[in-house]
Amino acid sequence: MTSETYRAEPAYLDYNATTPMRPEALSATCEALRAVGNASSSHHQGRDAASRVDRARRQLAALLNCSPGELIFTSGATEANNLALQATYAHTGLIITSAVEHPAVLETVRALTGDAPDTLVILPVDGDGQLNEDAFRASVEGKGVALVTIMLANNETGVITDLVPVIEAAHDAGALVHTDATQYVGRLPLDLGHLDVDLLSLSAHKFGGPQGVGALFIRRSTPLPQRPLVFGGGHERGWRAGTLNVPGIVGLGAAAEAASRQLDDEASRVTKLRDLLEGEVLARLPGSYINGASTPRLPGVTSVTFPGAPADAILASMPEVAASDGSACSAGAPSPSHVLLAMGLSREDADSTVRLSTGYATTEQEIHRGVDAIVRAVTHVRAVMGPAESA
Repeated sequence: MTSETYRAEPAYLDYNATTPMRPEALSATCEALRAVGNASSSHHQGRDAASRVDRARRQLAALLNCSPGELIFTSGATEANNLALQATYAHTGLIITSAVEHPAVLETVRALTGDAPDTLVILPVDGDGQLNEDAFRASVEGKGVALVTIMLANNETGVITDLVPVIEAAHDAGALVHTDATQYVGRLPLDLGHLDVDLLSLSAHKFGGPQGVGALFIRRSTPLPQRPLVFGGGHERGWRAGTLNVPGIVGLGAAAEAASRQLDDEASRVTKLRDLLEGEVLARLPGSYINGASTPRLPGVTSVTFPGAPADAILASMPEVAASDGSACSAGAPSPSHVLLAMGLSREDADSTVRLSTGYATTEQEIHRGVDAIVRAVTHVRAVMGPAESA
């Protein structure tokens, strides 16, 4: 070792914001970037690009157990959510959603309905972030519901929703069902042959693919008129006009294939790392607590509240750790997390909550470095805040 002070690599604990690209996805994306060809062209280079896109569609379909023809490539889950919701809602009937959805869903349904109570129902959740099944069934019965949109796993807490009873009740009421599965896909097994949703949104960069590409699943049997957001040359069977992002799509496919091969082992390993992180943090920082700890959660996600220590101050005090104080898409928002408030946290506790998320490339050494940094940061912030402020 030289005389220079050794500095360990930062601990990356923000997989829910974006994951490092898997080596397979990086290699495939770079190879596609070197190729020349528009997937809509009929010459050799165009056919080569189209072939790469077709392969990626098959790779993603294999991960989801659906038909390749049921997948529409988009720029990401935000666009996929918008496309799904605007396509399924013709300004008639009722939309039902939950209070803990991602802004890409909540803001879209509010824009579609004008936030009117006779066209939009936003259901509350309990302290674990779960819907009440009986309350949900009551909300759909005899109400002329057109669409139900409930996320599969929450982006801030990792809380998983059991969609089976939701889907059954919604379909019994004649409604279509959409789910934002952005945080779930590629982390736990997902079989669309058994999960009977009509539409599902995802993003590549949440499971090791590149940023700026995602997909929308539309079940072939779903009675849905085509309502594209972008008009033009009729790409993606008329659902999304515009030249395809071939390198991004290829990277998505490669990431999907890699994730499918390693899904069970990764989920088990990442769960152990999350449990190690939570155990160490709670043991060394008394008074801290985990949100949604008593309900099913994603393997690598933990939402930790540190009463008396504002999250923004914690994050500023530990530059050697990449973490988040909520959804990456809501960074800079002046108000506390709507998810945590919906779960019953006070504004002070919601403001004192840090999201830590791990994934396929996280190491145990990163967990230990991260825990040490978190303990130092929270202890420092609480000392600076003083007993009056941190009470």
